[in-house]
Amino acid sequence: MSQTEDKLKAPKEPLFSKKNKRLITDPLADNNPITIQVLGICSALAITVQVEQAFWMSISVVFVMIFGNLIVSLLRNLIPSRVRIIVQLVIVASLVIIVNEMLQAYVPDVSEKLSVFVGLIITNCIIMGRFEAFAMANKPWPSILDAVGNSIGYAWILIVVALVREVLGSGKIWGASIFGNNLPGEESGLYALGYVNNNMMILPPMALIVVGVIIWIQRSMNKELVEEN
Repeated sequence: MSQTEDKLKAPKEPLFSKKNKRLITDPLADNNPITIQVLGICSALAITVQVEQAFWMSISVVFVMIFGNLIVSLLRNLIPSRVRIIVQLVIVASLVIIVNEMLQAYVPDVSEKLSVFVGLIITNCIIMGRFEAFAMANKPWPSILDAVGNSIGYAWILIVVALVREVLGSGKIWGASIFGNNLPGEESGLYALGYVNNNMMILPPMALIVVGVIIWIQRSMNKELVEEN
């Protein structure tokens, strides 16, 4: 029996096999790109003052990573090894331009707040790392799943950090006040009882502290993540 016939008769791997599911679930916690791999910290510090900014940045990264991984995987056998990094940069830059134009068209206020950080997606270590480490060596479907897992793992950290900072720093969620009115002379809700927003939470160092707390919680829940000296 020829090798071709053996391949035809061999059972195909299910789309959501245990191996494929792990491509999605592992980056959400035990191999999270921010808290475990310590990548993409720049945006976690810079654009998490508001949940809205973090949400749109997350959506942008999800889009770029999924389509980028797919394109790189489809072209993996055609890209000369000498220029693979350049090709990957061209792919991610093209996708970022599309994202930036969409943000400017539909959410111009958010686009202005995100400013240069959308462009910095091009050099995001998470995206370039997945292109090089996974998409260049795997078929399109696993590459898509890997992109979904890593981008969502990145996204939930950003949104949680932004949620903590916006609530404690300005008493709002997505720009809507949740503790009442804090205008001088017109205080209501918690502000009428003397509550004061912690303005330190809107400073970049506090984002690093919140990320550090998440890392501590993860390692407390999973001792296998604790590094031995």
